[in-house]
Amino acid sequence: MTIRLLPNTTANRIAAGEVVERPAAVVKELVENALDAGARRIRVALEDGGIGRVLVEDDGCGIPPAELELAVERHATSKLPEEAMLFAIGTLGFRGEALPSIGAVARLTLTSRIAGGEAHAIAVEGGRKSAVQPASGAPGTRVEVLDLFFATPARRKFLRTPRAEADAALDALRRLALAWPEVGFEASLDGRRVLNLDPASREGRIRDLLGADFAAASLPVRAAVGTLSIEGLAGGPAFTRATAAEQHLVVNRRPVRDPLLRAALRVAYREVMMPGRHPVAALFLELPPGEVDVNVHPMKTELRFREGNAVRGAVISALRRALGQGVGEASPASMGYAGPARLSFSVPPPAPRGFSEAPLPLGFAPPRPMEAPSVAAPVPEDHPLGRALAQVLDTYILAEAPDGALILVDQHAAHERLTHERLAEEVKSGGVRTQALLLPAVVEMPRAHRLAEAAPELAKLGLELEGFGPGAVLVRAMPALLGNPDPAPLLRDMAEELEENGEGLALAMRLDAAIARLACHGSIRAGRRLTTAEMDALLRAMERTPRAATCSHGRPTFLKFGQAEFARLFGRS
Repeated sequence: MTIRLLPNTTANRIAAGEVVERPAAVVKELVENALDAGARRIRVALEDGGIGRVLVEDDGCGIPPAELELAVERHATSKLPEEAMLFAIGTLGFRGEALPSIGAVARLTLTSRIAGGEAHAIAVEGGRKSAVQPASGAPGTRVEVLDLFFATPARRKFLRTPRAEADAALDALRRLALAWPEVGFEASLDGRRVLNLDPASREGRIRDLLGADFAAASLPVRAAVGTLSIEGLAGGPAFTRATAAEQHLVVNRRPVRDPLLRAALRVAYREVMMPGRHPVAALFLELPPGEVDVNVHPMKTELRFREGNAVRGAVISALRRALGQGVGEASPASMGYAGPARLSFSVPPPAPRGFSEAPLPLGFAPPRPMEAPSVAAPVPEDHPLGRALAQVLDTYILAEAPDGALILVDQHAAHERLTHERLAEEVKSGGVRTQALLLPAVVEMPRAHRLAEAAPELAKLGLELEGFGPGAVLVRAMPALLGNPDPAPLLRDMAEELEENGEGLALAMRLDAAIARLACHGSIRAGRRLTTAEMDALLRAMERTPRAATCSHGRPTFLKFGQAEFARLFGRS
């Protein structure tokens, strides 16, 4: 076959495929150009999902008439004044291919006016340019794109429905708006306004885009490691989503969907979130441009950090510090509460505690029993979980918060988190206190060899055992913090987890899973009756314990019902 150069029109359309894959890419590229031009107000209009028309107007610096023709040429850009800057990109766009790529597959009209000058325009249709002509327009730039992919009909067939394309384009615009809160954004869809954001603070823009529920349930994240700074808000462990779509990551003012940063989020939330759920977060990273390569993806949505492991570790540490602040504000809304059907309970008559029930194993003595306080007595402000009022269904603690709201605590989930954190702290400080069994226990199980192989690791958790024949283990000691549980169910569960996870699991993860399993089996169960003093002691311990809003499996430990929630339940709102 003969080697030949492709015609310019064909080459331009091939290059366009890297940059322009759908209307959302057009919106992203044009809005990034507007931001780089110093715009303080950007307006976007879409018709037919952006397939029929995309209009982007800004009040930026504009393009001089003499440079309009050059602006629609490939590899022409104002964003790389020096060749060396290719490795230290300080702008959003730099490839110099957005406008010519769009013009190669659509009908593009570019109108611009600099301050103190006159407006001029140039048109590009399927790669063919018109002459620059005088036009009318306000200072700034106006780009209109019609009939996307008319020049490449095969590409147009792969587009989704207009509604789906519009959703993707608006999502790209919202992510840019989140990264640039000082800029006002307006968007309309088929003539109907769907977005109107005035310039705001970062916190205000997060509230506008992610909602008041997220703002109320989020935790501040701040860290500085060397030249890297991290700021933003992270949802509490109870505020989750079914997908990772609401993870907003911004690096040097550039919205990204970077795998390294998303992995850092997963690791940070691993111990406090249910499997299959995803955290919500808005994180903003700043570091010198030379420390990050933004040219590894045509859409610039993935990055390559010079010190990737250091960035990942810094993000994980910052998130874990935020999550370790203690009990957060969990509410029915943040837990996905949907209506009255979820709130159904009855209070059984009080009964004396059975002789076989040992005191609550909180690791410290609960306050002495006393007369129940008057309902009218104020709850101390330094007790955010309030005072215990009753035990419901021998499973939940009903408490009154300082603001008059009612708190419903899952006693098993709450105590599981307390036990987990104390075990983890003992492991970190050098070893878990053990309690030798009066008589060593023999536990028979199918996977006994898994436990015997992991005996050195389990010894760090205060669980001393050894193989006892082909299908059993001999247990000599248990963690003292757990009290006196039956070792058989615990060991069978641990053996199953070791079998499922295999040998490749890192030691830290194996210990984390083992601690969670120990905490679960060493915690008070549903059905255990508690005294008022024990319930109050559990509430106080939760207030002092990091990550107490969820148990070791990520389930919520408590719900808070305020006046607004009760108004909705009774149809008052």
